[in-house]
Amino acid sequence: MFDIRIFKNTLRLLCGIVLFSISFATFAENKTEVLWLGQSAFKITTPSGKVIVLDPWMTSNPKTPVAYKKLEALGKVDLILVTHGHFDHFSDAPELAKMNNAPVYGPAGLMQSVAALDILPANLAQGFGKGGTVTPLGPNIHITAVHAEHSSELAWKNSATSREEVHVGGEPVGYIIELENGFKIYHMGDTGLFGDMKMIGEYYKPDLILIPIGGHYVMSPKDAAMATNTLLKPRLAIPMHYGTISVLKGTPAEYMDALGKTSSTEVTVLNPGEAIVF
Repeated sequence: MFDIRIFKNTLRLLCGIVLFSISFATFAENKTEVLWLGQSAFKITTPSGKVIVLDPWMTSNPKTPVAYKKLEALGKVDLILVTHGHFDHFSDAPELAKMNNAPVYGPAGLMQSVAALDILPANLAQGFGKGGTVTPLGPNIHITAVHAEHSSELAWKNSATSREEVHVGGEPVGYIIELENGFKIYHMGDTGLFGDMKMIGEYYKPDLILIPIGGHYVMSPKDAAMATNTLLKPRLAIPMHYGTISVLKGTPAEYMDALGKTSSTEVTVLNPGEAIVF
């Protein structure tokens, strides 16, 4: 016998499940996961599930957890970004690109050398310049190259001669990554302090900066604090590029001390292999 009360209760339950599913899906779509892999290597999972890997150096990185020493551990990768040609930012990019048939985007001069030396086929070596914006993951994710104060040489071992060679690596860059929900991440690459960081902060208005603090080759904690408090003024910051080799002596504690207690920026200190969701 048909019982209208059971029918109504069942209908309410189903409607509740549907509404919960919609609410959960909306919640999930607005989230971004940032996983640090040591040095300047990050895996960013966007709100729609796209995966961007930046400056991949894991297999020989002393700070990368064993679980990520094999590139397969990253799972699906849709796009690889490299800020310059130095080994600790580029070395795992070719293998990762071939494994996933994912393009590597980087400074135009670097990608030209990569293709000419047959490190990657031309379709996987995509170059662009400072101020240029690309949308390889679709129209809702914008990636803009900006200035970085550093150098960019590409070291390559010639298999015919077994000799190490140094080739043109273009100019170093940082990236402004604007995601589907408008959240903006500024991966600063390797850089020293420069005055036009103020323009980057005012024009692009990054929500999160991934900022080098190790010193010697990049900003010191004091310089990084100056960039954060005075020039960029982001809501969020994650320190990177420290502790892998002896000369990168800067620490997150020194960076946070230099920021001071009145800083408006919230700093998240990750260990390699740890992630945070925004």
